[in-house]
Formats: sequence, structure tokens, C-alpha cells
Amino acid sequence: MEDSKPVRLKPASGTLSSSVTAEGNMSGDVLSLEILRDPPSGPLDEYRKRASFDWKKMKMFYYAEDILRFQNKIWTTLEKDPLFSKPMETPTMEDYREATFLRCKRLFEYNLITDEEIFSNPLKHKMFTDCVGMYDWSLSAKFLLNVEMTGGTITASGSPRHGEIVDKIKNFEYFGCFALTELSHGSNTKAMRTTAHYITESQEFELNTPDFEAVKIWSGNMGKTATHAIVYAQLYSPDGACQGLHSFVVPIRDPKTLHCVPGMVVGDMGEKLGLNGIDNGFLFFNKYRIPREYLLNKTGDVTPEGKYVTPYKDPSKRFGASLGALSGGRVGITGMCVCNLKLCMPIAIRYSAVRRPFGPTDTEEIPVIEYQLQQWRLIPYLAATYVLEHFSDSFFMDYASLRISIMVGDKSERSAELGKEIHALSCASKPLAGWIARDAIQECREACGGHGYFGVNRLGVLRNDNDPNCTYEGDNNVILQQTSNYLLSLLDKLSSGEKIDSPLESVNFLNDMKNILSSRFTPTSVAQCMDPEVSVNAFRWLVCRLLVDSSQRFQSQMKKGSDGFTARNNSQAYYCRSLALAYIELTVLERFVTLLREGKDGEDVPADLVPVLARIAALFGLWRLEKHLTTLYQGGYISGNEPPKLIQEAILHLCYELKDDAVALVDAIAPTDFILNSPIGKSDGQIYKNLYSAMIQGPNALERPSYWKEFVNKPIIGSKSKL
Repeated sequence: MEDSKPVRLKPASGTLSSSVTAEGNMSGDVLSLEILRDPPSGPLDEYRKRASFDWKKMKMFYYAEDILRFQNKIWTTLEKDPLFSKPMETPTMEDYREATFLRCKRLFEYNLITDEEIFSNPLKHKMFTDCVGMYDWSLSAKFLLNVEMTGGTITASGSPRHGEIVDKIKNFEYFGCFALTELSHGSNTKAMRTTAHYITESQEFELNTPDFEAVKIWSGNMGKTATHAIVYAQLYSPDGACQGLHSFVVPIRDPKTLHCVPGMVVGDMGEKLGLNGIDNGFLFFNKYRIPREYLLNKTGDVTPEGKYVTPYKDPSKRFGASLGALSGGRVGITGMCVCNLKLCMPIAIRYSAVRRPFGPTDTEEIPVIEYQLQQWRLIPYLAATYVLEHFSDSFFMDYASLRISIMVGDKSERSAELGKEIHALSCASKPLAGWIARDAIQECREACGGHGYFGVNRLGVLRNDNDPNCTYEGDNNVILQQTSNYLLSLLDKLSSGEKIDSPLESVNFLNDMKNILSSRFTPTSVAQCMDPEVSVNAFRWLVCRLLVDSSQRFQSQMKKGSDGFTARNNSQAYYCRSLALAYIELTVLERFVTLLREGKDGEDVPADLVPVLARIAALFGLWRLEKHLTTLYQGGYISGNEPPKLIQEAILHLCYELKDDAVALVDAIAPTDFILNSPIGKSDGQIYKNLYSAMIQGPNALERPSYWKEFVNKPIIGSKSKL
């Protein structure tokens, strides 16, 4: 088995002050940014003084200077503009959508990020999404569905003949949406039933919806505002042959009036559980015709005479290329879920550091964060926030590299392997981040007691807005199968004697599978468990064991007479699903441990950040590992009753050790108070003053109800008892 590499770091000198930079490439005036100003003095001072590190130093280690300046630019711009001021009460759906549209339009006016900036530093694109999304995910979605999912897809899937459409989308002359899902089909994209028949005489495609089950649905922006849609339909050539699913640019509304064009029905789906600033819509075609040139023709085209041509000999590869936008969406959703963690954790941690419910005596109350149960409930999610944040940023840059290689025409085997690995990782990172964020928000809501249920504190909105992350761009449980399929294909390679050498090295450890499977859990103390490598080694064993077990399960189903589809379907629960999750948990943890060991951007981890980051790595690893104890027992990696006790005690000990650093940890990742928008989450810690202020400022808070006369006019008791 590969030798474990303990987390040892070179010391980094220097402490942060107003005159000394925290990083070698960080200029001193960065400390004057609003996002790096000292928080107001107040009830949180006690815990801020207890912290073992400087929160500003942590922030400047996690985010490069240009990113910090970019975050500051976006958040201060929004805060200074009255259009972005939010009402105290929940707006009506119509008012919310109007405000979201006007704010989206204002973002075009500000032009906060240019194409040149994105090309020079792709991470700024992610940060723009994150910063706007942390203000309001409906706004972020509305903007990006137009610019990225519509304009970006046209650029990636089309050709120069579509350049004018892209320019008009960028200039707000057109407004776009992405129409793939149908009423009766979502995850099974190959089974979409909207058709596009080529008419040779007029050189047009005739789009048609065969029945109501094939209606396009769930398309964001389509409900009221989109003028153009990227529509996926089955392309039929004049000879009647179906050439498979292709994408088209389709005008659906007049840009001058927003009236629906003849030949289709476009409507609004109505209210959803969350994200109601977005107008999701439906679309029904009735033999609607578009010019031949509106086919996005990178993966396939039709000549004026009606001949279908494609650069792909393998239809499955053409199909995969045509849906490339979905991988980018999953990478993006992973980041969105991390942002929701960076919103809910500051609220719950700051509240817990101030709220004092009980104490050791009747006259002494202590902050609820001092209670073991509160630490155990919250701090593992705080650790997950840090670990997933680093993974999300680094993984986005991996995806950006893939996009660049595709843009320059790299058709090498290495590029193809990178695409497969990123696809497998994104199909697992979205579920992991989505479910952790979902559970964290709920735990934060409950950990804040009744005040967490108060709408103004935002946890309910976060819960509802995060929820769809578990569904769109692929249902979490469904897309995990893509990851396990990738891993099972590697086992076939190993069985045939091939060596695995993946571009991101996330699966290279499988070459040592035999030795890994013979290893066992060796720690005999809580202290030994707190080495992050303990969890890394355990997860490597876990992935190898589940990979072998999943393969054997599939083979056993086949031997029982099942067809391939049924055998794979019956190998998901306890096998392939667990395999995919263990793989992404290992990858996320390994990247963070590598960060500890090697630093980032050529800089070592500052010495005073090492202890707290090492604890975060250890806690995340053990917390996730505990969920796999059954498999660890069944496979013989652990035995007896001592290992689980050691793991659980280590988790509790790490939660306790991180307790005094918790407020500083959330200070380092939290957005500004304006963006966080939560009275109990504000950086001043004045939870009761802020809550009281929010209550008395509520509309009609001090007025009698409009229906007060109904109380004055008393009912006649029992007058309606006889029917």
C-alpha cells in the first residue's frame, strides 16, 4: 500500500497587522476593503478573542487578492443601490419577479464582469455567481440562465453563424432560457419526444409537440420574460430517419412586445416551493417552423438539401457532447450549495455564541455553543463548509481547463479522459454538497430554536432555495449512477492488466487495490484518530471494498437471469450508491489534506492557520467515515467495539477544540451583513436588539387587523350546526 504522508507543513512567519501583508503577493491596502473591516464590538467579542488565529489571515489565505477585491466590489455595489434593498415582509410572487427582473437588468448596466476578466481568471466567473447568489439565488439564476445556459450553450454548441444571437443576448436585446426537460421525461434525456422535422423545400425545421406529455417544462425565464429558448428535440432528416437529440435556437416571444409568437403556447408554471423570483415556464409547439440555420450545428448539421452530417462516428459520443452544458451546471451547483453553507453557518454559530439558555447554577447562564450537543450538531457542518469550499474552487478550475481545451480543439485522449473524470466527479459532488447543505440548513434552523423559524432570519428561504439543487441538472440519486459506472469501468481495466492514470489522479490509488484491501484500521487512541490520514486511508479501503462488492453484486444479479438494466438497477442501494459517495468523500478530503501539506498558489499554509485547518480536515473525515461503519465492519477493516468509540470520541473532542474558533471561522467566510440579511446572524452579535428592531419595523406590526370588525360582530353560537 502507498505510504501515508502525514500532514507536516513548513512554518510561515509573520502575523497580520494593518501595515504588514498576510501573504507575499497581497498588498497592504487590501485591509481597507469593507469585507476585511473589523466587525462591531459586541456580544461576540469574547469568542473572537478566544480564537487561535486571525480571521482576516484565514480569509486572505482562502481567497486571492483579486478575488477579495472582486467580492467587495459586487457586494458594496449592491448594498449602495436602493433597487437591491429587500422588504421586511415576503413579497407577492408578481412583485418578487418584477424586482428580480429589474435587478437582473441592473446587473447588465453595471457589467460587473467582462469576458476579458473571465478569460484572465476563470475563477471570477464562479465568484460572480456566488456573490450574486448569496444575495438572492433567483437573481443569480435569472442572469446566468440567460447569459451562460443560453448564450454559453449557443457559443459552445453552435458556430459563427449564431454569433449575432449571442451578441444580442449579451446586450439584453434577447433574453434566453434552456428547454430540455419535458412533462414526462427528465433524467432520461434520450427519450425526449419533441420533434424537429427538416423540410427541404423551405429549408426549415418544423418543431412539434406530439402530446401534452411532451410539453417542455421547468424552463427558468420561459414563464414570462424569455424571447429565445435553447430547445432540445429529436431531429428527423427528410428520409424519415431520427438522428437523435439536437439543440436549436428558437424564438418564442417578440422582443419588442413579449407577446408569444404564433405556432406555440408558452406559459408560466406558477408558484414553487422556492426561487419564486424565477418564472419557470412550459412550451407546446404546434408545427412551428424555424430556419435551418437555427440548428446548433457543432455536433451535427443538415445541409440545405437535407443530408445529415456529423463529425462524430459514434452516436453516443455526439449525444454526450450535445449535453456538455449539464456537466458545467453540476460543477456550478456544487459551488452554490457551498455558498448556502457559508450563509447558514454564520447565522447559527453567531447565534449560538450569544444565546444563553441555561447554566451550571440558577444565576449563571452560558452560551449554547458551550453545550456538547450544540457543538456536535453544528461544528461538523462548519468543517464541511471549509473542506467543500476548497474542493469547489479547485474543481471549478479543473472544469475551466477542460472547457479551454475543448475551445482550442484539443481532441487528445488525455482531454477525453479529463472529461470523463470531471463528469464522474461532478455527478457525485453535486449530491454530496446538495445533501450536506440541505441537512446543515435544517440543523441550523433547529439549533436556533424558535428564532430560527422566524422568516426574517432567512433560514427558511435558504432551505427552500437550496432544495432544488438536489433535483435539477440530474436527480442526486440518479446521477450518482454515472459516477459508479465510471468506477466500475476502471475495475474492468485493472482486471485486464491496465494501469490507471487519470488526469486529476482521483482514482490512481486503485492501482494499489490489493494492498489497500489487506490494510486495517490501526489507531489505538483518540489522538491517533485525529490525524487526517487515518480517514484518508479508511476511505481508500472503503472505495476499493465497495467497488469489488458492487461488481460482484452486479455479476450475481446477471447470473440469476437478470438483464443488464435490471442487474444494475438492483445493485444501487448499499452498493453502487455508497461507492459513488465514498469516492467523492475521499476526493474532497484528499484535496483538503493536500492543501494542508502543499499550500496553494505557491504559498505555504501560514503557521498559525495549520492547527485549526488540520482539525477541520480530521473532523470532516471522521464525521463522514462514521456513516460507513457498517461497511467497515462487514469488510473486516475494523473489528471489536473499540474503533467506533475512538472515532466518536475523536469527533466530540475535535468539535470541542474547534468551539472557540467557530466564530472566527465563520467571520472568515461570511458575506457582509447586507448580503447575509439575517438579524440573528449579523456580525455585531446583537441578536435580541436586531430581532426586536425587525419585529417593530414589520408592515402593520403595531396596527389592528383590517378585519377587526369581525371580532366586534359576535357569532351566534351553534347557529350553523343544523345542515
